[in-house]
Order: sequence, then structure tokens, then C-alpha cells
Amino acid sequence: MFAEAKYPEKIDPEELDNYLEQGWFRMDQTIFTTNFLNVNNKIFSAIWLRVELQDFAPSKTQQKLLKQNARFQVSIQKASLTEEKESLFARYKQGISFEASSSLRYLLYGNSSDTKSIYDTYEITMYDGDVLIAAGFFDIGGRSAAGINSFYDPAYKKYSLGKFLIYQKMIYCQQLGLQYFYPGYFVPGYSVFDYKLDVGKKSLQYLQVHTQQWAPIEEFEHQLTPYQQMQFQLQLLRTALNEMRIDGKIWQYKFFDANLYPDFAELQLFDFPLFLDCFEASNPNIIPVIVYDIRDQRYHWLHCRAVGKNSIPEIMPSIYAAYLLKIESEIFSAETPLELAGVLNARIMPVSHEISNENMSALS
Repeated sequence: MFAEAKYPEKIDPEELDNYLEQGWFRMDQTIFTTNFLNVNNKIFSAIWLRVELQDFAPSKTQQKLLKQNARFQVSIQKASLTEEKESLFARYKQGISFEASSSLRYLLYGNSSDTKSIYDTYEITMYDGDVLIAAGFFDIGGRSAAGINSFYDPAYKKYSLGKFLIYQKMIYCQQLGLQYFYPGYFVPGYSVFDYKLDVGKKSLQYLQVHTQQWAPIEEFEHQLTPYQQMQFQLQLLRTALNEMRIDGKIWQYKFFDANLYPDFAELQLFDFPLFLDCFEASNPNIIPVIVYDIRDQRYHWLHCRAVGKNSIPEIMPSIYAAYLLKIESEIFSAETPLELAGVLNARIMPVSHEISNENMSALS
């Protein structure tokens, strides 16, 4: 699945390692994966990152940052939730431009009233004298760790404490002999997460969607993200269909991330962010769509079932939001747009001719 969430009662260290290696990450007391994000009705690719700790060494810039903040008291210990940290998190939220969790408690535990964690979570705290000025949390597995969050007092923004805490976490995990540190994802074209690209540049890797293999970040093509590849390939198909006088429309699917919500977690809903429609509506419960799957680099003609009607009308003409969809069956798949266009032409055009002949007979 491109977007999926699980709700385990417990995650062993080795299980966490496996999840992280496959592009999963913590969300309160659940674990999830996603490959796409919707920001103000614009979809971006989410690219998962990790640092090879054995190869990590602080750069000159990082060494300067470590030296600059040496006067502050830093400690790392088992995580705990306190009013002091909640207060700091609230102040931090006032100084940022992006949306953050409603509270530190909600970020770590969600709606649960229980603070028992399924993760082995540690915290890093940073004091200026008796004042807590920064803190962060991270989970430790068997051979890897995941950085959950870092936050700081806006009054200390000039000290780059967010980056400083990440480096401290990585150094600590490196000293423990861990192999990987996972800082989450970055989002090409959406600069809020770009700071992660400065974390251990020489040892930074990204998860390739089409191979599910980790590769050096230098190999990532910023001009052709997974989402852009989908757009490009569907546009090639649309052009081929237009040449055959078949109209096709590329839709942005509003509910591609529905599987991340608890109410839909078991349904395994359709989760492609884009699809092409070139079919006349015949059965309101079956929605035929064409997708391009970057994982196998093939086009797929799918029949989806409408499993839930949206009661709120969508005002943007390029967004499909009428129904929640679930894949019912695959009709055909092809490697090239011309191959699929030929099959669609053979299936669709005879129907159009039959309708045209019926109309002519009625007129005569």
C-alpha cells in the first residue's frame, strides 16, 4: 500500500527495525507509512530518509554548532511527559509556520488516556541554567533508531537547536553501536522538511519507491519525484488516447490517504493519488480507472467499487471526491501507453459506434 497504518499492542526492537527499513514511522502509538502528502490540495511525494551511522561524522558546520552550544546542559534518558515539556512545546508552536500536534501528549500517545508506550522511547533535554530550552524524543530498536521530534524555545532560535538535537541523538545512537538513524521523510518542493537533507549528508540515504532499496541521497532526482512520474506517465497515456479520439481526464484523488485513519484501516482502500478516467459511466457502483504504478512501472486498468459517498461537494474540478474507492479487480496492465491505449481503443470505440448507430436509426 502507498498509505497504511497498523495498531500493534507492542513493537519489539527487531520489529521496529524492519518497519523503519521498509519506510514506516511512528505516529503516536501506531505505526504508518505513506508515499504522498496533501498540502492545501496540492500533492507532494514523501521521501523516507536514513543515516548510515557507521559512516557518520559531524561536518565542519555541525562541529561549529556543537561547539557553539557547549555551554548548555544536555542529557539523554528514558522519556517522560511533564508539564515543563508541555509548556515548552506550546511556546515552540507559537514560533513555527507549519501545523504541529495539538499537544506533546497527543503527539506521543494520541487520544489514549494511558501513557504506556509500545516503543522504547528516549528523550534529550537541554537546559540553560535551570530553564528548559529544548527537548526531543526518539525511539530505539535493535540496530536502529527513529527521531520522533525536536522542539525548542523560540527565544533561542538563533542557536539552531532543532538541528543540534538531531546531531546529539545521532551521536548518542552511534555510541550505542546502532547502524541506522531514521529522521523521517523530506518532501521535494515543500521546504518545511528540507533541514533533514543537511543531516549527515555524506551518509544520508533515501528509500527508492520503485525498487524498495536504499540509495545515496545524491542519486535522488528532485526534478522527477514519484508523484511527478505518475503525472508524466498518465499524461503520455492521455495524449495517446486523444490521438485515437478518446477523451481522458486525469483526476487527483482526494482520499488517497484514507487508510491512515482508524475507521478505514482494515479496508485497504484505493490509495493512488492520481488516476485517469476515459470511460462512460454505466454502473454507479463500479468506477473504472487507469493508474500508473511506479513500483512495477506499469499501467493498470482497474475496476474500483464505491464504498462510501462523500456528503461534502468538492468545488475544485480537478479533484475526484465523490466516493471512497476500493479496488475490485484488474482488467488489464501494460508497460507502455501505446499498448494500453490500443486495448482501450478496441474496447471503448466499438461501444461508441454502437451508440452512434442506434441514434442514427432513431432519427431515421
